[in-house]
Amino acid sequence: MKLNITRTLISATLASIALGASAQNLQAGYFDDNYFYRYQANPAFGNDGNGFVAMPGLGNLNLTTNGTLSLKHIFYKLNGQTTTLLNPGISASEVLNGMKDHSRIGLDLRETILAVGFKGLKGYNSVTLSARATLGVGLPKELVRLAKQGVENGVYDLSNLGATARGWAEIAFNHSHKINEQWRVGGSFKFLVGMASFDANVKTANLKLLNDKYVGEVNATGHASIKGFSWETDYNDRTDRHYVSGMNIDGFSPVNGFGAAFDLGAVYTFNKDWEFSLAFTDLGFISWGNDFTATTNGLQSVSSDSFAFNVDNNDSWDKFTDNLTKLYELEDLGDTGSRVTGIGATMTAAAQYTLPVYRNLKFGFMNTTRINGEFSWTDFRLSATVEPVKIFSAGVNLGYGTFGARFGGIINLNMTGFNLFIASDCFPGKLAKQYVPLNSNVNVNLGINFPF
Repeated sequence: MKLNITRTLISATLASIALGASAQNLQAGYFDDNYFYRYQANPAFGNDGNGFVAMPGLGNLNLTTNGTLSLKHIFYKLNGQTTTLLNPGISASEVLNGMKDHSRIGLDLRETILAVGFKGLKGYNSVTLSARATLGVGLPKELVRLAKQGVENGVYDLSNLGATARGWAEIAFNHSHKINEQWRVGGSFKFLVGMASFDANVKTANLKLLNDKYVGEVNATGHASIKGFSWETDYNDRTDRHYVSGMNIDGFSPVNGFGAAFDLGAVYTFNKDWEFSLAFTDLGFISWGNDFTATTNGLQSVSSDSFAFNVDNNDSWDKFTDNLTKLYELEDLGDTGSRVTGIGATMTAAAQYTLPVYRNLKFGFMNTTRINGEFSWTDFRLSATVEPVKIFSAGVNLGYGTFGARFGGIINLNMTGFNLFIASDCFPGKLAKQYVPLNSNVNVNLGINFPF
């Protein structure tokens, strides 16, 4: 019975996640004057007036994974072999003690396809064409506890299980303007073209297993916005209902919505040693052309005050599984029309101190906060950046926030006609034998540009 219950609940989890991916800016380059894309984190930055053209597709490639759930929480060593957390030889306490109450993992991608920066309009300007994508999955610890322990009397809160995914292209027009010797302001307007969007949200999922009864309740909804999409359905003759069993894409089109977003930023120079900055980016939305919805139609609940968990009683077992199945069988509502979603706004606040005795060395402190519903996060970071010669700069930084402690850095070569930078906000740390990071927090950022 324990194995069957686990399979039933994991099937419900995978169905919910299948229903349902925000790209971040490089924090390691925020205080590096040679990093041409600082304006993406704060549009007030002007690159000291230097123009540039990006290498197509490789001007600024940023790939990030963030999470509180990593491979070491899923894979374990048992008798010299690698196995998963569901192996009976791995104790429940060993698995559960290392997990947070609500684990999550996300993937963010920003790729600059084309970009150019130049002086003009009494300031500094840039035009950028980018592809962006985001993926996030949230997993409650209680689900893993139920999977490991099986049916034991108790209360299991499986709420806040969900996933989100977005993919879009954007063209951004940025202008930075110096007001006086102390203030510099900037802004960006972004035109967005939506490609695809998925969201799954299990608002409520509770299972109470008592000595003489069980009570279960679920409230879940899934949204899919993509051209050519449809839910696949099957019929369950035991529950007498059609339910969502999968998804199908026929006649895909890369354009399925349009939107707009704004970036706003300011830099204040207090004196020759201190500089303060504040920015709000990705303040916008995408209006999707369709919304294929699957739902439980509100809170669904089943209970039995006469049921006893007895695997030898087939009628009791069938009744239990049929009633439990009703909780996560989603109804296909078809295309319910357009819908609007945000892309995840970001706030960045920073202070920079230039060392008086060696002005090529700067120290910085910054806070970055992403506002994205269940997948919001915050990060505080200390950095040191040095530019010993005009064509070379480097920096290191240490951060701590939602995803724990992280260490990053940047190396930037910027000479006449050529710029190359390699950076990371979070080095991968320890790797598995297959060179896969054991930690889910990894960032890779690189770019080739041509200054003029």
